[in-house]
Amino acid sequence: MKIPARLIDFLNQHHVRYGVLHHPEAFTAQELAAIEGVKGRRHAKVVIVKRDGALLMTVLPADRRVDLDKLGPRATLATEAEFKTQFPDCAVGTMPPFGCLYNIPTLVDQSLTEDADIVFEAGTHTDAIKMSYADFARLAQPQVAEFAVKPR
Repeated sequence: MKIPARLIDFLNQHHVRYGVLHHPEAFTAQELAAIEGVKGRRHAKVVIVKRDGALLMTVLPADRRVDLDKLGPRATLATEAEFKTQFPDCAVGTMPPFGCLYNIPTLVDQSLTEDADIVFEAGTHTDAIKMSYADFARLAQPQVAEFAVKPR
């Protein structure tokens, strides 16, 4: 699988500076952060949640987990079956953090806004993109909230 054309086209159409990082195949966000040589707090992972029956893309640091209680009483983790078809050009678990490309609202954890750059998976298990957080926020236009916690 290759990086989704819609992602690259989107970044290029908005004239954003970004770098593509190729890495060995990996499947967990913490593993990817280590391979990519970035701290877990700078690697943005995507977790798909269902809230009030609708899909929501949450974006948070790799070294944290979603606290569903902070997202509301009807928030649950979405199953792969519930969201897989929404991302036909991405390997499962590698969705880029641009819900706008997939008609899903994006919610980013406040802690990701604190670093100048972020790294995120680019639709494959072997590619990531590094870009400035400011450019990410400008393009993704996410709602910012505090919903991520460090694992115990």
